[in-house]
Amino acid sequence: MTAASAVGRRVLLAFPRSFCAGVERAIATVEKALELFGPPVYVRRQIVHNSFVVEALEKRGVVFVNEIEQVPEEAVVIFSAHGVAPAVRSQAMARSLRTIDATCPLVTKVHHEARRLAAAGFEILLLGQEGHDEVVGVIGEAPDHVRVVDGPDQVDALDVRDVNKVAWLSQTTLAVDETRDMVDQLGERFPALVGPPSDDICYAAQNRQNAVKAMASEADLVLVVGSGNSHNSNRLVHVAIQSGAGAAHLVESAGKIDEAWLTGVTTVGLTSGASVPDLLVRQVLHWLARRGYEHVEELHAARERQVFALPNELTRPRLAVL
Repeated sequence: MTAASAVGRRVLLAFPRSFCAGVERAIATVEKALELFGPPVYVRRQIVHNSFVVEALEKRGVVFVNEIEQVPEEAVVIFSAHGVAPAVRSQAMARSLRTIDATCPLVTKVHHEARRLAAAGFEILLLGQEGHDEVVGVIGEAPDHVRVVDGPDQVDALDVRDVNKVAWLSQTTLAVDETRDMVDQLGERFPALVGPPSDDICYAAQNRQNAVKAMASEADLVLVVGSGNSHNSNRLVHVAIQSGAGAAHLVESAGKIDEAWLTGVTTVGLTSGASVPDLLVRQVLHWLARRGYEHVEELHAARERQVFALPNELTRPRLAVL
């Protein structure tokens, strides 16, 4: 055995974790499309940001592409959970593609807000990660009105057209506290700042962050299962460190854990991003148990009951096939 004595070793297992309703809907959308149309089914970009999920779907006949031009004319193409710009929809129409929209409804809400605010003449400050698929899609709704603010250090350098016509929106997977701080900064600079009717950060991201906050001060090490390109998974690592964890690491799977991280560790906090199948978490639990961390304590921060219906294109299959 490595690290400290096995006596007293434990795992704090976060709830909620893994798939959120938007991710479940997106994956179910692809599976239903395969059932209705048969392979190949095309998906623009990764349906969700998780390599295990993507590879599993590829084995079933799903083809992931970067751009619409890579999809054969009249084929079935699915828009990922992160959403797309209107220009992408126009490109798909021009190629006579049968489109299915798997955009998370909470992301769709941000798109609606961007259009509404732009139509009212606001300059929109979009809090989010430059280049992220979700951010690119929102910008596409009103490119002349939306500017990305990628971190609090960019707030002071902002120069807007009209200080009385400024609004903010945010990427759904941002850290709650960081977003609140940036909004406060913006409010100090622009007293007439307008925000969305409700916070843009999705319930799933917030719940998973709250669970990490609750465990962090007790954890010598927090392991977050997720892919490197998953923004919400990366934010959980950041939240763990900010909330007092001794250390925190993002790992794609149990095989990616460095056993040296366990040196001197008594309590391991374990969670996963919203795009991660719980199977990968169970494999990490098994890996930890074989190293003496057999005692598992569940930490419940919230109960999630949200369910999103499948896209209309799949609930009306006769129309979809035409």
